Amino acid sequence: MRHPNQATLALHAGGDLGPIQRWWTARHVTRCAACRKEVAGYNEMRELLPELAELPEISWNRMAAEVKANIRLGLEAGECVRSSEMPLRRASMSGWRAVVAFASVVVLVGGCLVLERPAPQVVHTAETSVEATLEGIQARTGDERMLGLMNGGAQKVTYTLGAQGAMGARYTDPVTGSVTINTVYAQ
Repeated sequence: MRHPNQATLALHAGGDLGPIQRWWTARHVTRCAACRKEVAGYNEMRELLPELAELPEISWNRMAAEVKANIRLGLEAGECVRSSEMPLRRASMSGWRAVVAFASVVVLVGGCLVLERPAPQVVHTAETSVEATLEGIQARTGDERMLGLMNGGAQKVTYTLGAQGAMGARYTDPVTGSVTINTVYAQ
């Protein structure tokens, strides 16, 4: 016999189950003494809770007056402690400080412009490389082209790159309408 969990029994005691779950749980509780005892315990607790939930009578108007008085007292205490006049400070951006701030901004902006557009570096290597071009996938050794798989005028080509040096191209051939998948592995 499969017993309902504690939450289901508590919901059953409160009458908060849906119709099918209520029927199934009621049927089980009539046959199972342990679950019946559990539901009785939840019912006793439900009868006890309203007595515990009663709040003592609070005078909200009296409490609001006390809070307001405490706020006024704090403001008056702050007035007593504060000096009569606050000294005025000199302008913070005068003379050499303004020049240093302006020079720092110029250096920062200039550095950002230089670092944002780095010059591309062409690497010439004798190792085998696989690259995607406008025409398709090419395998090269240094400057020499070894293999080229052309896409043949395909418009939407999806390229994939593997961690071990493989490159793939998937596209639909515009003439035949068939899907073509090319994969080149470099070692």
